Amino acid sequence: MTFALPIYSIIPDLKLQLAQHNEAILEAAPGAGKTTAVPLALLDEAWLGQRKIIMLEPRRLAAKSAAKRLADQLGEPLGHRVGYQIRQEGKQSAHTQILVVTEGILTRMLQDDPSLDEVALIIFDEFHERNLHSDLAFALSLQARLLFRDDDPLKLLVMSATLDSERLTELLQCDPIICEGRQFPISMRYSNLSLKQQDIPQHVAKLVHQALQEDNGSILVFLPGQREIRAVQSMLDGTLPAQTELLSLFGDLSLSEQENVIAPAHAGYRKVVLATSNAQVAQADYKPVSATAGGRQISNTV
Repeated sequence: MTFALPIYSIIPDLKLQLAQHNEAILEAAPGAGKTTAVPLALLDEAWLGQRKIIMLEPRRLAAKSAAKRLADQLGEPLGHRVGYQIRQEGKQSAHTQILVVTEGILTRMLQDDPSLDEVALIIFDEFHERNLHSDLAFALSLQARLLFRDDDPLKLLVMSATLDSERLTELLQCDPIICEGRQFPISMRYSNLSLKQQDIPQHVAKLVHQALQEDNGSILVFLPGQREIRAVQSMLDGTLPAQTELLSLFGDLSLSEQENVIAPAHAGYRKVVLATSNAQVAQADYKPVSATAGGRQISNTV
């Protein structure tokens, strides 16, 4: 339930920081709820006016999922007050107040209109996943503040689970706001075998069957890429217990397909989801079975 999210305990402090200053740093533990709660909490702030909040997400799947979750919480269709824009795909309208984008989109927006007059706040979410594109967007945002927004400063909010707080504090001249998360006990079991690349799908499929027999709930399997997903899927097709759904998750899926994958399983059913390591999965109770990106070590986490 959303009211129990840890992030709500620091929302008043964050609102005060952004009302009195033009920058904020939020360090929130995974699962605290920053992505799906913070943008909505700022929609009624006086400094926003009729302008937009732009939220940067590092991956296409994360951007689409975050936008859909925000829109769902407002009880509105995607593209109304909450929209998204990724490469060659997007939904927004004249009513859009929160626009979730990926790094390349934000960089292009800043290059096309360095002043960003219609934007009140840029949120850099998951800042620990920085890369060249996000760093360029961040640098261009700082430049826009310096050159074009003297009378009406562009506000910046940096959010992440792990941050180099000392460097950011010095750069943005503000102290981080800290939000603790909730931790749940897990047990770890490793199958630390030296496997040939061609043997990995068969071993992962074996681990999935083992996990389904030994534990309740759905299974999330991390694999290096779509080729490995297809190989494991072909081995699992037709072999899973009754009332078990086999699904795959990667960035090129349509939004409706992604929603189907991350939605909780129906009563009495279980899911086995084969996902790339870049897929950000939420809102489901999965027990991960993962293969490292290098393909040498397989781990079963339950």
